[in-house]
Formats: sequence, C-alpha cells, structure tokens
Amino acid sequence: MTVKLNNKAYEHAKALVREGKVVSDERDDWSEHAPSTETFNELLDNEGEGEYSKWFLGIDDEEGGPKGKYKFPYGDLKKVHRCAVISGESRAGQYDHYDVRDALKDLLTRIDER
Repeated sequence: MTVKLNNKAYEHAKALVREGKVVSDERDDWSEHAPSTETFNELLDNEGEGEYSKWFLGIDDEEGGPKGKYKFPYGDLKKVHRCAVISGESRAGQYDHYDVRDALKDLLTRIDER
C-alpha cells in the first residue's frame, strides 16, 4: 500500500483550523465523533469525489474507487476534530506514512496553539 499526502485535503484542513472550525476533543473521542459510513456515502453521492476527498489526508492510488482510495479522515464534514488528528497521526506513523503523519502533527500543533 502506497499512501501519500492529499495536499488538497491538507490545505482544506488548515483553512478550517484558521477559521476556528475545530472541535478540541480528547484522543479517544473519535470513535463516537466520526461520521458514519452512511454520512460519508451521502457526501460522495451528493457532492462527488472532489468534495469527499477533502476530508481525508491520505490517498492510496493503488486502491480502486473513492471509498478505498482515501484514508485518514480528520473531521466530521464541518469541523476538524482534534481526536481524529491524534488518531490519524498515530496510525500514519505506525504504517510509515510519514508525509501524512507530519501533516497531522502540524494540524495538531495548529489546533493546540489556538
């Protein structure tokens, strides 16, 4: 699996943080705060892959279709969640996706400096 940084999503996430669209929740909250599969499917069906992709910091070009291609969600389709950023940073580092990990680390710093 070759996962690289989704720069479009990274720029979108940074803009959301600058605008204050952040939930400063705790590390373990992501399991409760993450959008459901149904919510992501509705976004994909209604807005298309371009909008869907903005909510995932990783891209795996070896996967077919948007649901398998995009990895590392960071928010609830409205705001960046600190818990998602922390969770993603840990997972990205664990699987040696260093550019994704570094982007998530940067987002966490931006969130915590607010």
